[in-house]
Amino acid sequence: MPLGTRASSGVEYSAVGEGLGMRDFWLYVWLRRVSVVAAHIISLGLIIIISILSRPGTSLFSWHPVCMSLGFCLCMTEGILLFSAEGNPFCFKSRKWKVRLHWFFQALLLVCGATGFSFMVASKNIKEHSHFTSWHSLLGITTMAATVLQAMCGVFLLFPKLISTYSFPRWRLYHATCGLVAYLLATVTVMSAMFTDWFQASVTGPIWYIFLLLPLFPALVVMNQITSAFLPKKKITS
Repeated sequence: MPLGTRASSGVEYSAVGEGLGMRDFWLYVWLRRVSVVAAHIISLGLIIIISILSRPGTSLFSWHPVCMSLGFCLCMTEGILLFSAEGNPFCFKSRKWKVRLHWFFQALLLVCGATGFSFMVASKNIKEHSHFTSWHSLLGITTMAATVLQAMCGVFLLFPKLISTYSFPRWRLYHATCGLVAYLLATVTVMSAMFTDWFQASVTGPIWYIFLLLPLFPALVVMNQITSAFLPKKKITS
């Protein structure tokens, strides 16, 4: 149902920002723009930091954090934020091109996830370590499953002939919901990685707490964007 239209129940849903004064509205827009730009910077910064700490090429395991951070910290974040009107680094205004770029990022995410998962399995096999014995590994496999599920929902949206026209908006909601759940799971998984022996051997002291909180900011921005797009913001009773 379009925002600003009246439902059969007699409740009208207003657009985001309605009821704000002009000064408050522009402050709201400015804060959203700053937060989105900060989310881009933090996502890029996380993969740079993790790549430096892991020193890719020194072992099979070293490629696991690099691939996973590239996929879930960067590609997943950029694939969602490119639909934001504030602070979008991509110049595409056409929704068709945004959807194509979204699919490129999500496909790259799946490739990076599968590659990082393979490096981890190979590393554990060589060292004869057990699989899926930590909270981080269990959260990781759950995140991978949720990511594949939301990609399957996206396939139906990419090829709408596979579903009926009536159910198309419902599949958009399913896809957005699965995407949000997958992103939040990925955030928790990244945070759980900072409790592993590998990360705590490299980062200690107060800076560890800063790294622990960094993934939360892009998650809040993404959550705000998705809920703003799919949930009514204000009810005006008649």
